[in-house]
Amino acid sequence: MSATHSDAVAATGLRKSFGTELVLDGIDLAVPAGSIFALLGPNGAGKTTSVHILTTLMPADGGTVRIAGHDLADEPDAARRAIGVTGQFSAVDNLLTGEENLLLMADLLHLDRVEGRRRAAELLERFDLVDAAGRAPATYSGGMRRKLDLAMTLIGDPQVIFLDEPTTGLDPRTRRMMWDAIRGLAAGGVTIFLTTQYLEEADELADRIALLDQGRIVAEGTATELKRMIPGGHISVRFTDPRALDAAAGVFGRARRDDDALTLEIPADGGVGSLRAVLDGLDAVRVQPDELTVHSPDLDDVFLSLTGRAGAPEKEAVR
Repeated sequence: MSATHSDAVAATGLRKSFGTELVLDGIDLAVPAGSIFALLGPNGAGKTTSVHILTTLMPADGGTVRIAGHDLADEPDAARRAIGVTGQFSAVDNLLTGEENLLLMADLLHLDRVEGRRRAAELLERFDLVDAAGRAPATYSGGMRRKLDLAMTLIGDPQVIFLDEPTTGLDPRTRRMMWDAIRGLAAGGVTIFLTTQYLEEADELADRIALLDQGRIVAEGTATELKRMIPGGHISVRFTDPRALDAAAGVFGRARRDDDALTLEIPADGGVGSLRAVLDGLDAVRVQPDELTVHSPDLDDVFLSLTGRAGAPEKEAVR
């Protein structure tokens, strides 16, 4: 996707090397305002380096970056004011209470005392931390600490939030609570730039996903678009009568037949057009299936096909 002036995050030709090792090889990123964008990639792909550059923690060797309309080369301070960052590991201070952590962050961001207290109270309420506000985070559960960490990121009301593996180590219930919070932020107009090791998380949350491998963007699109890029999709049709199976098999010559299960697996991309074609073919021979199921490749399949590596992306070493 090419960058536009309305994008909250726009990078063009981003390059970075460490010695003789090329880590980012001219990548382009464009994240529309108010959307959720996920960057996936295997270990060493350049995800952490990308985030460090976009959040002004590391200079690029080449290319341009604009954050919330601010060029990082010309207006780094303005870009920093527009962003919030929640890292993989909690940044809360265990010697302070939850409320004091938020007030400290408000002071660091130079909010006046009244505004800082208002924002802290609002965020404690928003993340259901009011009862725990006077306790040290050392007494919190992992989910509560993660919510406090995100609240600290939001104290300055950022336009763009970078979330680095925000739900690592959380139980399924707390993970879904965090997903709801992230969706709520995007619904309120905040732009979310997400890195995650959970492909399910990207599938659930992201409006668009980019797959980074060996310093290059090898694929980008919605989860549905990425799944359609690789083979393996099919429509499974089950019958109760062997004669119906015979008739259907005569229509779909490329289908894989299972006589024991009385099923046909018909290659398809999972779209409405392919489903309609299957139904029309069955109608043509007056066959009524007992069950019809659409099977599409998942993001694990996409990851394996495009990077040659299976499973969730591994954690990238910080360079």
